[in-house]
Amino acid sequence: MALTSVTLEVDDPAAAHRFHTALGVDGHIRLRATADTPGTGFRGFTLALTVSGPATVDGFIGAAVDAGATVLRPAAKSLWGYGGVVQAPDGTIWKVATSAKKDTGPATRKIDDIVLLLGVEDVKVSKRFYAGRGLTVAKSFGGKYAEFAAGGPGLVKLALYKRRGLAKDLGVPADGTGSHRLVLGTPGGPCTDPDGFVWETDESA
Repeated sequence: MALTSVTLEVDDPAAAHRFHTALGVDGHIRLRATADTPGTGFRGFTLALTVSGPATVDGFIGAAVDAGATVLRPAAKSLWGYGGVVQAPDGTIWKVATSAKKDTGPATRKIDDIVLLLGVEDVKVSKRFYAGRGLTVAKSFGGKYAEFAAGGPGLVKLALYKRRGLAKDLGVPADGTGSHRLVLGTPGGPCTDPDGFVWETDESA
């Protein structure tokens, strides 16, 4: 099992594509129309961009806002570096961050990593589920956080974070109802994880 694709289910794929193109992630994230009734509140995940420095964070946040995103948490220094959080017009929450607190060069449009963070009830349970299906654990911090190795160069990394902790980090309430509006692709067979995130067979992988 490997994470080979991330598909967001959106009400308006054309508008979502324009946003993802402006953000520079259209080559990594797939889109498809959904017939689901819109949910309420936090959908249980975020997509995170890791970049080289604060100026690059600011550039991506600015591009997202120019393309219609709403700022949930303005970019600022933290214990771990520098970052900010925005919500795209389709409702997906994006975090842009760097471990650097100072710039060592000019801003760029380079993305070092894209990480899909799933907010889960029990990190240890979900980690065992994914490890049991063949994902390789790359980082693990007890019951707080786990990250899996990417399935290949340029692919989105999968990570697990406690749902309430993730919501707090993003600056949103943890409660939410309805569909995650997120489908994960794998060359293996379909499955649903302990928190209701759906995996389907990726025929293109």
